[in-house]
Order: sequence, then structure tokens, then C-alpha cells
Amino acid sequence: MSVEMYGYIGKIARINLTTKSVTEIPTSKYVPENIGGRGVCNRIFWDEMKPGIGALDPESMLIYMTGPTTATGIPTGGRSVFTGISPNSYPEMYVWSGIGGMVGNELKYAGWDGFILEGRSEEFVYILIDNNSIQFLDAEPLRGTFVHACQRKLSEIHGENSQSMVIGPAGENLMRNATITTSNDNVAAKSGFGAVFGSKNLKAITVKGHGDVTLYDIDKMFHLRQKMGSPYMRHNPLVHEKKHGMDGNEIEVEGGWTRGQVACSHACNQHCNRLMIGMKSAFNEDKINQVEKCVGIFAYGFKEDCSWTLVQNFETERNHFLACKMLSREEPEPDPEDPHFEHLFAKTTGDKVDYWKPDFDKGSVMMDMCNEYGIDKWDVIVWYFTWLSMAKKEGLLEGMDFGMEVDVENVEFVKHFMNMITYRQGKYGPVFAEGMARAIRTLGKEKFGDAIYKGRVSQVTGEQYDLPVSLESAWGQSYHWQGRGFEGSINKPGWVAVSLLQMNSSRDTQTVAHFHDDFENYLQYKDDPCRSPVIVDSVIMNENRAETKDSVTSCDWQSPDLYWPEMEAEMFSAATGLPMTEEQLNDAAWRSFLLFRSILIRDFGRTRELEVNEIFPTMQYPDSSGKTVEWDEWNDLVDLYYSRRGYDLQTGWPLRETYEKYGLADVADELTRQGKNIKNK
Repeated sequence: MSVEMYGYIGKIARINLTTKSVTEIPTSKYVPENIGGRGVCNRIFWDEMKPGIGALDPESMLIYMTGPTTATGIPTGGRSVFTGISPNSYPEMYVWSGIGGMVGNELKYAGWDGFILEGRSEEFVYILIDNNSIQFLDAEPLRGTFVHACQRKLSEIHGENSQSMVIGPAGENLMRNATITTSNDNVAAKSGFGAVFGSKNLKAITVKGHGDVTLYDIDKMFHLRQKMGSPYMRHNPLVHEKKHGMDGNEIEVEGGWTRGQVACSHACNQHCNRLMIGMKSAFNEDKINQVEKCVGIFAYGFKEDCSWTLVQNFETERNHFLACKMLSREEPEPDPEDPHFEHLFAKTTGDKVDYWKPDFDKGSVMMDMCNEYGIDKWDVIVWYFTWLSMAKKEGLLEGMDFGMEVDVENVEFVKHFMNMITYRQGKYGPVFAEGMARAIRTLGKEKFGDAIYKGRVSQVTGEQYDLPVSLESAWGQSYHWQGRGFEGSINKPGWVAVSLLQMNSSRDTQTVAHFHDDFENYLQYKDDPCRSPVIVDSVIMNENRAETKDSVTSCDWQSPDLYWPEMEAEMFSAATGLPMTEEQLNDAAWRSFLLFRSILIRDFGRTRELEVNEIFPTMQYPDSSGKTVEWDEWNDLVDLYYSRRGYDLQTGWPLRETYEKYGLADVADELTRQGKNIKNK
């Protein structure tokens, strides 16, 4: 059933946990038209799932795919993608979740491009993929184990060359924001897929492979390794740091700490994740090592209460930096001859929010518990504990018994609350284990979500600005680069663009679709972003690049490179030998995004009215400069976006001509059979 191809292996495993059966699907059924990764996942889900399935139902399908560059040596090509119905989104919807680590490469070495998980095992099991053999093994001895202990045990059983992705106690207990973790603490997060593993009675998947992946153009692969990310490829020594933070807003760390940098995936030449050595453990007196990403910086805190933007959204050819520059070992030297230099490097402070004082050890404990229990760090740091801080200061928690005094600056309370939600303990553990969006509604949204936190003061104007204690943006997700909360200083064009990205999605978009744009474009829409087709084109570019990155695969650290837009096409061709232009790859991204939107329309009732009303209220609270958007200007922006995307302006559904342009007439036909009025232009 498999077809030998460069870059791809040729087969996908359908794994049914109910019947303990495995069948093969030829990868050629889906590629190269859908590229790989998320593009293939979207097509499989559209073809095979039906409306009305809940995220934790046995019928819920979880799809995992690698990309054509995975395991080829092409930089960042080790990343892979899960898609399925999210228990963490509110309401439940189809989402994706990217993951790094080595497991995707090992899967291809074992002879598979991906797998589909369906059904539910009666017994508690883990899956062993050993080359072409796929077995269901007893996981009872692993029940309740922490993430790292589970990984170590599986390595002892199946050998150091095996790779595993596992869930911790949070996933076993169906915590809605539970993660799936693989090597170097790389996680599939934001989507709650750890709970989907748990609902299927699945603790882990371990992979051992002895095959190889045939790369088409080795010389091109070496060229890409030398060019991608340049000039960021540097020595990677261990460094003893005395402070923690960034950009002059660091905290002193008693005794210092030791940092290295590690890659998240096979063959990556960036090593952007921080290896933090000798950190405080949450569970005993032993020192631990942690691998942390950008969100950890908020857990440890800043010298001065800080919420300014960490991403440089707007770039010029002389000064364009990678998205997550906070993690680089050394900042590139800026070019002061750039005529836009002063504007690009201007520092803008955001809000004082007074959530908690910096505490390096407490931050380490918080991160350790997220790593070991398998919980989304963003939700824990930027939502659970900020909500607790604001709610207590506003007197909302009076009369509520959490089992001990609520104090987000007390490490013992941090441990207590994390145990409470992970193991569903006490009166409120089961409430918060459902995630913040559902917890707020269970407690009462008017009081516990819409109440205003009065401790937010703009450092731009000096005024106190309203901020809801919920920090909720859209689809059951918290603010992320939307000019409120921890990122209070991002300017209006930036947060307008990010809010549009969020409106069109089903979860937080900002782990793969950080908004990037050329500074020359910014100058065209900075004064009136809601009525500019230029910002709409930039949003669409970023959406399409997100689809591309999760399909080829690449990552935010490398992509999009605004001044090398052919990069991903070159990666694809080097891996597969198939001719690919930037325009052709962009068409594939349009196709993938159309499939994603069609799933939301068919299965989850997505309409213009639904999404506009979901996102608009979040922008009525002022940013740090006191700016908001009006109903008319936001709807003008949505009109522009829908027109550019080829959607009907009333329904928000793609027009038939749009489907036909990207080879998806069958999707339009199916939606019509489902009673959706897919209009002609």
C-alpha cells in the first residue's frame, strides 16, 4: 500500500484502541497536494469525522503527522503536528497542536509518516511502534507516574534509542489543558490533547525505528543548514548567569543559575530553548534541570512590573530579527544606518499589573510541576495564577475555601493549587480542572469573569485602565499578544492584527502565527489599521505561513522570513525532489486553511456573527495607550478580510469560486448537502 517517495515514508497507521487493530493508509492519498503535517491532518479529519463528536468521546479522532522535511537533516524539520477536537477550547472545536522533540523522526525511521488514533481501550495501555510492528502493552505499572519518570521507565524497557511521548497525572485525570510531552520537555499544548490520550486510556506512545529517510538533495540540505537562521549559528557553551530577565529588566538570582541552549527537534541549528541547570524542584531537595521556553520568563518575574512586548512585529531588510529573540544567546548587532532605526528600537513600557513579585525559586517550582504533571504552562502562569491574584485583590474569593489561604506569592500555595487541579481535589479542584473558561462560567461569569481588576495602571499615560479578571480573549483562550494582560504595550496595529488572527481560529494562534510584517507596510496602516487592505494581506500571509510551517515543517524561529519568502518551498523541494514555488506552496496553505474553516463550519457552526461577537468584547478594554476599536471599524476590517479570503460577507463562509480555485469543489458540495448555503460570487 505504500509508495516509495523522497522525503515521505509512504504510509500512515490507523490505530484503533477499541479493537486493538492497525491498518495502513498510503501517504500518497494525501500528498503532495496537502504537503504534510497539518495540511494532511485537515484533509483526513474532513474526510473521516462527522459532526456531533465530543473531544473525550471514544469516536474522537486524534491525528498525528510529520512533514516531508522531518528526519532529513533540514533545519527545524523535526517538528510534527497533532490535530483533533480540543477539550480545552470553549466550546470544543477542531484545533491543532505542534510538537518538537525527536519522536517524529523516530516514527519515520520506524516506517510511518503519521498515525490516526481512534476508539478507546478497555485497559490502561501504551502503544509500542517498533518498525512495522505496532503493539498495545500494559500501562498499569505506569499509572500515576510523572512525565519524566514515565519517559525514563519506557527508555529502560525499550532501550535508549527509543523515543516516547507521554501524559502525566493531568492527562490521566482528564484535565482539559493537559499536554503530551516528548524529549526535552517539548509538548503538544494549548489544545488539551493530553486529556484525549487519557480519555482513550492511553498513557504513552513509544517509537523505535531502524530504517532511514531518503532525502532528494543532500547538497541543498547542507546549503539550507548554512543559510537558515544565519547569523545566529554560534557556539553553545554553558553560561553561569547572575540575573534572569531581559532588556535591562532583570532580577538578581542568589547564587546565580546555569544556562545552556537546546534544540527542540532533529537537525535544528538554532538551539533556542533554555536548558536551566540545577533548578529548585517542586518535589524534593534534589536539584533538577529544566527546559524552558518564553512563557517561563513570566513565572520567574521581572525587577520592575513589566508587560511590554517581547516580539518585534515590524521589520526592515536591514533589521529583521527572529520572533522569539528573547531566547537567543546573543542579540544580533542592529544596523543604525537603517532610516527606520529609531522607530524599530524604541522601547515602550506597558502596564503595571501587580500580579506578583519576582521569585526565581517559586518560578522554578511552578515550571517543574507543569513539566511533571503535564499541564499547559501558558494557562497556568498567564491565566490561573493571574486570575487568582486579581480575584483576591478585588475581594471575589471571600467565603471560598481553597483548602489554604490563596497567596500566589507563597510557593506552598502554588504546590497546593497545582495538586488541587491536577488530581481534582476538594471543592474547587474539579472546577478548575475544566480549564479557566469553564471554571469562570461554573462559578458565575458576571462576578468571576467580567469583574474589573483595578490594579492595572498604564505606564504610557499613567491612567488606571479597566481589565477583566478573566483575561479571556476568544474560544476559551486568554489574551496573547493582544495588548492586554502580560503584553500591555503592543500597539494598536499589532493587537488588531493578532485579534483578527484569533477571531478566525479555534484556539490561541500565537504559538505558530506570531504576527510579522514589513515596516513599510506598517507605515501604511499605523493610523487606521481597521480600514487597511494592507494589514489584511499581512494577516492572511501570516495565517498561510502558519499552515505552511506546520505542514513542511518549519518553526517560528525560522519563519516567516519576510526577506526570503521562498525558504519553505526550497525546504520542500530539497526533501522531496518535487518542484515547488513560493506561489504553489502558498496555494497549498490556502487549501489547508479552507479545509480548517470548512470543518469549523460543518461541525461547529462557525459563522460571521459567531466569530465577530466572540472577539469584539475583548477589544473594548483599552490598551496601554487608551485605544480600543469601535463596532463599525472592526466590521469594516472583517469585510476587508472576508473579501480578500473569498468569503461571503454575510455568513463568513467561502464562496464556491474560492473552493473551486483551490481544488476543493467536493468540500463545497458536501457543505451544500449538509444544508449550508455555499454561494456563488
